[in-house]
Amino acid sequence: MLRQSCCSKVTRGTKSGRFVTALLALASALLIQSACAPQKPAFVPEAREVKWIGFHALVENNKDARALLTEIPYLAERGVNLLFAEMDYNYEYASHPELRGPDPISRETVKKMVALCRGLGIRLVPEFQSFGHQSWAEKTFALLTKYPQFDETPGQHPGNKDIYCRSWCPLHPDLHPIINDLYDELLDVFEADALHIGMDEVFIIASELCPRCKGKDPAELFAKAVQDAYDHIVVKRGKEMFMWGDRLLDGAATGYGEWEASMNGTFPAVDRVPKDIIICDWHYELNETNTYPSIPLLLEKGFRVLPTSFRNPRQVKALIDYSLKFPTDRMLGHLCTIWGGMNTGKTQKYPPLRVATTRLRTLGSKAGTVTRTE
Repeated sequence: MLRQSCCSKVTRGTKSGRFVTALLALASALLIQSACAPQKPAFVPEAREVKWIGFHALVENNKDARALLTEIPYLAERGVNLLFAEMDYNYEYASHPELRGPDPISRETVKKMVALCRGLGIRLVPEFQSFGHQSWAEKTFALLTKYPQFDETPGQHPGNKDIYCRSWCPLHPDLHPIINDLYDELLDVFEADALHIGMDEVFIIASELCPRCKGKDPAELFAKAVQDAYDHIVVKRGKEMFMWGDRLLDGAATGYGEWEASMNGTFPAVDRVPKDIIICDWHYELNETNTYPSIPLLLEKGFRVLPTSFRNPRQVKALIDYSLKFPTDRMLGHLCTIWGGMNTGKTQKYPPLRVATTRLRTLGSKAGTVTRTE
């Protein structure tokens, strides 16, 4: 009302004033027409291929393995064409039987997984959790139980009190031949063309209690651990390598904090590791803007990226929709995780997987031949 009154005082009673008044009326009409017109959607993804619809399963014992075998056909039916089976110390290793878990999965069971996945067109990739996650709650896993000298904090934290998970020492000279043996066995028994090495949530690194790592740059140590695995898996064995991406992200700059990113100095390693590693960029929480800055960051660095979700169906859709804003062949699709023991029928009722596969299957009949048409 104030602006209208002021304009009236200037324009009333003159030829030029009448002309200005007409222009103002025309502008107002155009503004009203624009406001009433249908609005173009803020984001219309261009047509592109979605390479992978993935699923990650934790296989801790034979019950989990049997359940996964029953679920694989359902996963294929939903359009899943990439399956990570996280084995860790839960396989019956022949090279180091002392590192077998309490209920190890047999070679015969793995071969059933291999045959089933192959027949259904699913790429089956084993995972071995490396560096961190060498314990959980009060339980320390086989490596640091049998070889306590490999511990980054040897003799400390009895009962794992006051720590999240133990780490192995990446500089111990006797460590890598053993770990490489385990990598090799998994690659061979799974007849796999890739290995997922984990590497997430490494909180114990460059410990003052480690005689080799004390005073070292955490980013340098982390990059070396990644490079050591890469040299064996990719350079020597000729396979692809996947890893979790959180330790390569700056927790402060991205706003992710210390879980989905690093607050302990490892993130500069993002510029020191090979760019042909496939990064599983996991995010499990909704945020106010539904944006995930790590996706463009990792793509700009040259990595292939597989965004990864967990339990919240709304967050699953938000992460998928945001990732689809980057139509590059290095944006590989989506990965759903299910943490905890596998149960028969669990994936069939798992809401995040149903949301993810429904969202991505709107792009076509099957991942790998899916074209975005929305």
